[in-house]
Amino acid sequence: MAALERHTLAINGAEIIYRRGGPKEQLAPTLVFLHGAGGSANAFGLLEKLADDHHVIIADHPGFGESDTPEWLETIHDMAFFYLDVFEALDLKNIHLAGQSLGGWIAMEIAVRSTARISRLTLCGAAGINLPDVPMGDLFSWDKETRYRTMIFHKDLAEKLLAIPSSPEQDAMAAKNEATTRKLSWEPRFNDPDLHKLLHRITVPTHIIWGSHDPVFPLPYGEKLKDLIPGAAISVIEECGHLPQVDAPGALKALISAELTAA
Repeated sequence: MAALERHTLAINGAEIIYRRGGPKEQLAPTLVFLHGAGGSANAFGLLEKLADDHHVIIADHPGFGESDTPEWLETIHDMAFFYLDVFEALDLKNIHLAGQSLGGWIAMEIAVRSTARISRLTLCGAAGINLPDVPMGDLFSWDKETRYRTMIFHKDLAEKLLAIPSSPEQDAMAAKNEATTRKLSWEPRFNDPDLHKLLHRITVPTHIIWGSHDPVFPLPYGEKLKDLIPGAAISVIEECGHLPQVDAPGALKALISAELTAA
């Protein structure tokens, strides 16, 4: 697997940490992966495998992981505009923008504002809309053990991950991630009430990927996004919960790699 190199970027009064790897072919797309509420680390394995053949980038969002928590970060919209500035600062073009959970929500908020640098969009178990008749899983009421055992379909894998001790640094980072997630998505819970009215503005090819047993945003959320985004396609990964990069990394890699290769 290709290693991801660690970089820093100072922009808009905040320093963020991002990692990139893989070949930088001039006309090939760059995969920018936006992580979920749990942070970037659980996507490293997936991206290292993709970096064998594709140029990939993943950043710790402002307020997450090793990145700064700027005073101006108040809403999901602030995050979207920040990433548009990042794309410009890094001079990224032909971006294949992928986001998982909270990252999928950010990806949509970016795409309804501008797709000038984006050629394709992938949404994995994305937050961002609300279906009153389909309750979301209440992430904020779950402790670490409940989250792992609920969000990961394969119970033996969940128990294996829970058995790995965490360091004080990792615990502090997890607390930081949760604090920023609460700021962005406490009320209204994990959705932008206006987003559904804007999704028609996404005109790039969009692929929606969902776990068949997602307990956080059940499958009807993915099916609704397919209806709201013009021309969107959907793939369902069987025996998969809310974290396909953990539950089914091989299937997720195959789906994303096929899109990158075709592009």
